[in-house]
Amino acid sequence: RGMPSTRRDGAARLPLFTSARRGEDVWTLARSDPQHTVRRMFEVRIHGRGGQGVVTAAELLSVAAFDEGRHAQAFPSFGSERTGAPVVAFCRIADREIRVREPVVLPDAVVVQDATLLNQVDVFAGLKPEGYVLVNSPLTVSQLGLDDLDDGSRRMMTIPATEIAREHIGRPVTNLVMLGGLAAFTGLIHLPALLSAMQKPFPGL
Repeated sequence: RGMPSTRRDGAARLPLFTSARRGEDVWTLARSDPQHTVRRMFEVRIHGRGGQGVVTAAELLSVAAFDEGRHAQAFPSFGSERTGAPVVAFCRIADREIRVREPVVLPDAVVVQDATLLNQVDVFAGLKPEGYVLVNSPLTVSQLGLDDLDDGSRRMMTIPATEIAREHIGRPVTNLVMLGGLAAFTGLIHLPALLSAMQKPFPGL
């Protein structure tokens, strides 16, 4: 079910990775400094429960990246995917071919689609020091008891994705809302590309 690492021929546009703290487009910086972060991958790990579209979220993220001319890879963890059981999916995005095929153990971003997992699974394992955390919850980071995780370098945000999905889509498709939040939060993907990727499996959005 994973997407192979690939890239469209003739893609001239540089990928866009934006630092939420400094507001710098690191890909633009890389033009003047070839040794800058242009060669690094951005790795995302998505946690949720069976039936919440965790694997679909990773696939849609990779499709959006591919449509923007980047290399992308998405695949789920192996194991039970029964409804309600914890599920993990991974996505890697880079400006060149992705050769690694292992699960993401040192994510740049962690997306948690179900906040009940915070007390059940170590969703933040391996999160990089300046990584992004996005949790589906109407509560704040402090109210979720995540202050100890925030050491001042990590970027953390909660979003009431379930409520937003019900209000604007008419059903609790939290994965789509969380992807939009991830795009806005990190600058990883342009929203038009993400919306285009979503409209293929979810026409009428």
